This record gives sequence, C-alpha cells and structure tokens, in this order.
Amino acid sequence: MYAVIDSGGKQARVQEGETLSVELLAASPGEEVTLRPVLVVDGERVISGRSALAGATVTARVVGESKGPKIRGFTYKSKTRGRKSWGHRQHYTTVEITAIGLGAATAATTSEA
Repeated sequence: MYAVIDSGGKQARVQEGETLSVELLAASPGEEVTLRPVLVVDGERVISGRSALAGATVTARVVGESKGPKIRGFTYKSKTRGRKSWGHRQHYTTVEITAIGLGAATAATTSEA
C-alpha cells in the first residue's frame, strides 16, 4: 500500500517506514503529525477524490529538522551602479511515515487499477 501526500504545496509518494523531507512543519521532534493524502493505492484499488478520501489519513513521526542548499542571487543595473546580492536557504522537516489509514473509504467511489 502506498499513498501520495500533499504537504507545503508539493506532492510525494510515500510508504510505511519511509523517511522524507517536507516543508517546515510546526511540530517538534518526536511528535506525531497527520498528512493529507491525495491518492491511496491499496493492492488493486485506487482511491482518489475528496469524498472517497474523507477518512483516509497518513500518520508520520517527526524525526528532525534540516536546511536545504544555499541559493545565491545577484542583480545589477548598468549605468546606475545598482547592485544587490541576496540569498535563501529553505528549512525542512524530516518525517518518518508510520501508518497509512483508509478510514471510511467506500468501495463505491474507488476505481480498479
């Protein structure tokens, strides 16, 4: 069984026991968080759609926090000596997927894969 989750405006395919980095979450290490599934595949059943996934959940445990690579930028305007240097470093939360639950997903709203 696997699921596609939505976190921080990005989607990721996850399975139980997998570790991944998502956009920074307001949770401390050791806490349990619930992520919203967009799609769940359980054997031959493919479950998608908001009404079908109303009770489905993906539970994850926060392992820690990390930072992405440093991104540097520079702008220059000729003839005016306009110079500006800027940088950005994204913060991420590392989570471990502990459970994928279907909840009240009905067979009438699922489709065969």
